[in-house]
Amino acid sequence: MKLICIGRNYTDHIEELENQKPTDPVVFLKPDTSILLKKQPFFIPDFSDDVHHEVEVLVKIKKVGKYIDKKFAHKYYDEVGLGIDFTARDLQAKLKAKGLPWEKAKAFDGAAVIGEWLPKTQFKNIDTISFSLKKNEEIVQSANTKLMLWKIDELIEYVSKYFTLKIGDIIFTGTPAGVGKVVANDQLKGYIEDREMFSIKIK
Repeated sequence: MKLICIGRNYTDHIEELENQKPTDPVVFLKPDTSILLKKQPFFIPDFSDDVHHEVEVLVKIKKVGKYIDKKFAHKYYDEVGLGIDFTARDLQAKLKAKGLPWEKAKAFDGAAVIGEWLPKTQFKNIDTISFSLKKNEEIVQSANTKLMLWKIDELIEYVSKYFTLKIGDIIFTGTPAGVGKVVANDQLKGYIEDREMFSIKIK
């Protein structure tokens, strides 16, 4: 299985990091070794002094697909979740300055939190899901999927042009504004609407 991640999918986050608005979705991958094991803390890696949290809505692919038309994309997932794309921002800045890939800053061990899953039938509209992240009980990120530049079905159409989607693959759909540094002893809790989807301790 693979983790397909989308960058710069919320205008406020693009502005927050002073990036240019993309004309196409920004896509990168994380290996399965980047998944943080259930009930384990996140350990800040020794190669970074500036790891940021990025909360994201996730979708889990349920069948194999390639060149999926947007109007059929809804047939390829039944579950929606929430996770974190941890990013070593200092390392990412160095890599971007040299025009190098981001993987060392985005795909290191433990850099992908995958919370609980909910059936998409629980939502009236997949494109109007509210979600948030609390750090030490304070809301630091809050958004709604209606604010995405590219909606979930559009992302499935786009990424399936380049990668065959397989059962169990997970798409990280991008983060809104409010990303920030984590430090030891922080507690991160993610919510879809009012339901807690994960709770992570930082070490």
